Amino acid sequence: MPVKLEDRPIEKVREEAIDKLIVNYSHGIISAAAFERRLDEASATDSHQVLMDLVEDLPMEADSEYDQFKDKQFTPNYQAGNDQTNHRIVSILSSGERSGQWVVPKEIVIYGGLGSTTLDFTDAIFQHQHVTIRLADVMSSTEIFVPENVNVSSSLVNIASSVENKSPSMGGRQAPVIHIEGWSVLSSVEISVKRTMKEKFIAFANSIREAFNDSSKGY
Repeated sequence: MPVKLEDRPIEKVREEAIDKLIVNYSHGIISAAAFERRLDEASATDSHQVLMDLVEDLPMEADSEYDQFKDKQFTPNYQAGNDQTNHRIVSILSSGERSGQWVVPKEIVIYGGLGSTTLDFTDAIFQHQHVTIRLADVMSSTEIFVPENVNVSSSLVNIASSVENKSPSMGGRQAPVIHIEGWSVLSSVEISVKRTMKEKFIAFANSIREAFNDSSKGY
């Protein structure tokens, strides 16, 4: 006997509804406007029945091929390796940045003096589950972008400084963990998500739609 709808975890029901929306949008069953409207409703509601009603009229279901493609898009980039070296960024009266598909070392040390540093982990390749950022900032700014499936913690000593952590830390137990420690004097540290989950879902759906339009063989 199947589990009652209201007894199922709401996040699981939401995930299934969003998957169904993506599949049907990518195959041209619903328009882009309808997809975004229903996606907003699916993300906002905490009602099992509302989620079911949002996809009740959609004929296509997610399959194993879709699941594999989704895993590649939403699972953190891991690459086997034994790189134990530290990476040092010095921004004295200057700016430093790491972005794109860069390989993340186990430890990153940032020295900032009247400068700015940007670390973008959105497309980064992780070799270690636990990454430490050691920060020493004086009258500087540090901006850190992380994907939703990476967890972030911090234990900074702040002196006349501001620290703002907007990261949702939605990663599971196997997700990478970035720990930020050190000190900040007359400086600012901001941790945030570069792309919202809605933006990632829309980009993912569009990539499947383009792949489907280019080939009728699958995703």
